[in-house]
Amino acid sequence: MDIIVPQVGESIVEAEIGQWFKQDGEQVEKDELLLELETEKINVELNADASGKLSILVQEGETVKIGALIGRIDESAAGAEPAEKTEPAVEETVEEKAEGKQGRPETKQAAVTAEPSEPASDQEQPPMNPAVAKLAAERNIDLSTIKGSGRGGRILVDDLPEAGKQPEPAGKAEPETPQPTESSASETGKKDLQDERVERVPMTQIRKKIASRLLKARQETAMLTTFNEIDMSRVISLRNSHKAAFEKKHGVPLGFMSFFVKACAEALKEFAAVNAQIDGDDILYHHYYDIGVAVGSKRGLVVPVIRDADRLHFDDIEKTIRDFAARADSGKLSLDDLTGGTFTISNGGIYGSVLSTPLLNPPQSAILGMHAIQDRAVVVDGEIAIRPMMNIALSYDHRIIDGKEAVSFLKQIKTYIEDPEQMLLEM
Repeated sequence: MDIIVPQVGESIVEAEIGQWFKQDGEQVEKDELLLELETEKINVELNADASGKLSILVQEGETVKIGALIGRIDESAAGAEPAEKTEPAVEETVEEKAEGKQGRPETKQAAVTAEPSEPASDQEQPPMNPAVAKLAAERNIDLSTIKGSGRGGRILVDDLPEAGKQPEPAGKAEPETPQPTESSASETGKKDLQDERVERVPMTQIRKKIASRLLKARQETAMLTTFNEIDMSRVISLRNSHKAAFEKKHGVPLGFMSFFVKACAEALKEFAAVNAQIDGDDILYHHYYDIGVAVGSKRGLVVPVIRDADRLHFDDIEKTIRDFAARADSGKLSLDDLTGGTFTISNGGIYGSVLSTPLLNPPQSAILGMHAIQDRAVVVDGEIAIRPMMNIALSYDHRIIDGKEAVSFLKQIKTYIEDPEQMLLEM
């Protein structure tokens, strides 16, 4: 049976072999996990469709096209005893030879078979990313002393200590090669120094996609950004008053993101162009509100989509966001989770950002950027007061959204957050 790279989405044309969970030549059972594929959007796990002996044709770290052959399962070998099980018979033969039974002379084949099997030590090596072995060899690192932080103890590049901090292997003898000339020693020193200070690691599929989309957003849209600020006092007070009861009833904490998702969903109903997109010479107006929420993960930035956000309660939004964050870290987001959004919210405030210009998420026409809440001196009713303030930014495609619409949309978000009762009562 052939193992091929499956079709995982219309726009995905290639994948990277992330990790084989079975060794070449190993027996596998039907439905057993074989490998993990990394694509530009999601990770895909492949299970065995049959039992038999596995043959790996494409190694970890290699990029292959969709539909490519990457391995085979020999179904005729299903249920066969592994080769290691023949060792007892060999040991008996050696014992007979040692006792002088039948007076048979020692043969070369018997001596070779009696030697301990060295490949077994290779199989005991922990799983690792393809670049790890090369870097470990260059830095003289014993991988058996490294504890991997990846899935299943997998050793990642980040787990390796810096080259300059590595002790020399014990018992390493001084090189007996002739002493290099002064010029060659200088060149070698420069090369070694350069190798230690520079590390080259291939971009992952998802990082390639992020780079491509961000460049496309800059080159193919007339992007403009407008800013405003929000007094978060009312929302903070409302949240503090009800967060204990909310969590007790719904089993999830009440955060600020659900307020912004609801505010955006309501504001998008009033400003249709902000929820639209350009398709050739046409404008597509969406009469539904699927809001993407940017989530940072170990693999990079992903934007899972909250479907029909205007119809969801606050607890549904909070649960959905937390589920997205957990699955993003474990690589369990599906392709459906990441496609079809009409508007995006990016919260840089959780990382400490005070002000930024978010980039569009094509083919969407607008994105809202949230930032950190800071106590600032502001004028309230003619007097200076200290209030918790948040800067917000709306980046938009000026080809489809006029400045008046963009500014008015952002002001409506400000109104809903500063007066949440108005939003909750749908006034």
